[in-house]
Amino acid sequence: MNNKKFTVEVLSNFANTSVEREELWDTAIGGFYVIRLKTAISYRLKYRNTEGRQRTFTLGKYPGLTLNQAQREAKRIIGRITSGEDVQEAKQGIKTEAANRHFQTLGAYIEDIYIAYQKRKKSGEQTISTIKKHFPAWLPLPMGSISPKDVRRWQAEKETKGLHHETIKRTFGALKTCLNHAVKTGTIEAHQLTGCQLDKPHLTEDELGASGTGRRFMSDKETILFFNGIEAYQEEKRRQRRNTLAHGKPSLPDLDSLEFADHVKPWIMTMYYTGLRPGDLFGLRWDQVNLDFRTIRKTIEKTAHHQPEPRTFPISHPLISILKSWKKQNGNPATGYVFPSARTGGRMDKTSMQKPWRKIKDLSGLPSDMDLYTLRHNFASLLILLGADLLTVSKLMGHTDIQTTIKHYGHLKPDLARDYVDLFASKNTPEVLAADNDVITKVARN
Repeated sequence: MNNKKFTVEVLSNFANTSVEREELWDTAIGGFYVIRLKTAISYRLKYRNTEGRQRTFTLGKYPGLTLNQAQREAKRIIGRITSGEDVQEAKQGIKTEAANRHFQTLGAYIEDIYIAYQKRKKSGEQTISTIKKHFPAWLPLPMGSISPKDVRRWQAEKETKGLHHETIKRTFGALKTCLNHAVKTGTIEAHQLTGCQLDKPHLTEDELGASGTGRRFMSDKETILFFNGIEAYQEEKRRQRRNTLAHGKPSLPDLDSLEFADHVKPWIMTMYYTGLRPGDLFGLRWDQVNLDFRTIRKTIEKTAHHQPEPRTFPISHPLISILKSWKKQNGNPATGYVFPSARTGGRMDKTSMQKPWRKIKDLSGLPSDMDLYTLRHNFASLLILLGADLLTVSKLMGHTDIQTTIKHYGHLKPDLARDYVDLFASKNTPEVLAADNDVITKVARN
């Protein structure tokens, strides 16, 4: 063992002449030594804990830590060891605690665990993006420290920026799901947002007046505007393509020779004629569509977790014609998405129809606040107004419970019960019964 009384000159000489892993021990302070590492020289202290195990404690690096500083620190550490403390274990505990604190931050948990979990979900990447986009200031915070007070402040900021309440609610839900997952994996014991709810939005007088009209159907005029808007959208797409071809991109297909400029018309018309939810249209596959038997058979995505069995929906003749043409335009595929992403060929993003729908409304003159979901409500509402019974409409809408149909569309048949009572009474009056009895008696005599 190489021993010397440490001085500034001795350490300087060791720094200039030593080789990697070479050690030099101080004769003045027991267990105090330096070791040459690959890129630096390290001050260290060897000792035995109360169980007799030999431990090594790193004091710092030379020359960042001077000899005088290192010697003082070594003596201080020896004092703690003498009192029975295992300083290396305590140091490791501090490091572990610091690592755990970092790991328990929202940002670290997302990167290390939650991204991998969300990758297994069809919209997982968007969920991660949503959390990072809307909660950047919270990413460095320990998940357990995020409080309802923080949420109220955050909600106020988002409302000030004009973010719609439904978007705020959906975003907050994504955060709570992440925190719940952290509890489930044992990363944190609990979080403060378990029972936290967003404040309800304040409605203006106009909004209060319109609050009951969210589920509506289109008037005859709006339906005409709707069809005109789709054709106007197609024509604008074709005009844009003609302009592109004229300016040096001949490799792109000529849209004037195609029935559909893109997926928008067949997608929207499928929703119009079936009332299917957007998510079910994004996930619709050709092997779920039987054009010969005029049916769509698929599992409803919204309720797939508790009702995985596929359901069968009839297809009207106009939609059959549209889908046949769309399938032919795409090479008559037997499998794959009916409406694949033009960019990836996979499933379209759930927001991909928002921009085309806005364009159709702009071109047609439809109300700017008319949601794409209106097409679904229009389908159900007009079926009922045309005389369809609520049970049939419930099945066509993919509702798991007819009470849902009654709740949202039952008002369209306010006199249905009265009609049935009147029908019963009209068939069971004394006069009708007497007349029927005379007929029966005459038949019996003959």
